[in-house]
Amino acid sequence: MSDTPAPERPVPHGAYEMSADRARIDAARVHHWLSTDSYWAHGRPREKQDRAVAGSLNVGAYHRETGEMAAYARVVTDYATFAWLCDVYVDRPARGTGLGTALVTAVLDLLEPYGLTRVMLATDDAHGVYEKVGFTPLRNPDKLMSLGQG
Repeated sequence: MSDTPAPERPVPHGAYEMSADRARIDAARVHHWLSTDSYWAHGRPREKQDRAVAGSLNVGAYHRETGEMAAYARVVTDYATFAWLCDVYVDRPARGTGLGTALVTAVLDLLEPYGLTRVMLATDDAHGVYEKVGFTPLRNPDKLMSLGQG
């Protein structure tokens, strides 16, 4: 199996479609969203965000009529055993439509062929979104450790 996902067909969700085509990512928009409107990446420099995008699997949600990006998710993975879902963001006008759940579902569907044994994430306020697609709290959170606070 290759190190990166095979090209996929865009996944529809109402007026939107999800795609892992990196060429479609609006890097300036993603940086603006995350650096100005997220609690976890507020103030993140553009150069650091661009490096994160370059080293990750990126999935965007795009309005089918305009092509405008409406949501974004990033995955850090080895495509064998582990993935970290991060930087999930839905533009404010698209919130409450189920787009976040659809985006995370599309990400998990994209990762499914790799047979990963663990997909993790961290959230302060979106537990309900992730529970809808099968995420649960860690059974033994005391086993996890971290270096740094970011």
